[in-house]
Amino acid sequence: MVGSASNHGSTRQRIDKWLFFARVVRSRALAAKLVSGGNVRSNKDKIDQPSHGVKPGDVLTITLDRRILVYKVVSGGTRRGPAEEARTLYEDISPPPPAKDGITALDGLPKRDAGSGRPTKRERRQVDRLMQSDDDNSG
Repeated sequence: MVGSASNHGSTRQRIDKWLFFARVVRSRALAAKLVSGGNVRSNKDKIDQPSHGVKPGDVLTITLDRRILVYKVVSGGTRRGPAEEARTLYEDISPPPPAKDGITALDGLPKRDAGSGRPTKRERRQVDRLMQSDDDNSG
């Protein structure tokens, strides 16, 4: 039955291997952990086995720490090659990140006038010279 397994493997590939070959994660062990943790869906069905097979046409939804990836499998991989080769394994159909509407990290902070707050290096040197001259005159 070994021959039939190899024929079946040519159309389907283990999800942990595919994630590794597509450079979604850095190692196959991390890919298996990602799948076992319930962070991968195949055609909207949650996968919890790293041995789950994927084939061309499957849509994978991958939940990472700070983003959600939606990939359509184009082909199975044969090795973990360069990033250009990995991009040929999938079509990225992820939704665009939410627009920030011009909001920056500094928008929530209160505004202060120029010159108020901590002195610049130049101003600090002027203060040091002033303090030094006061010490020289007082003695």
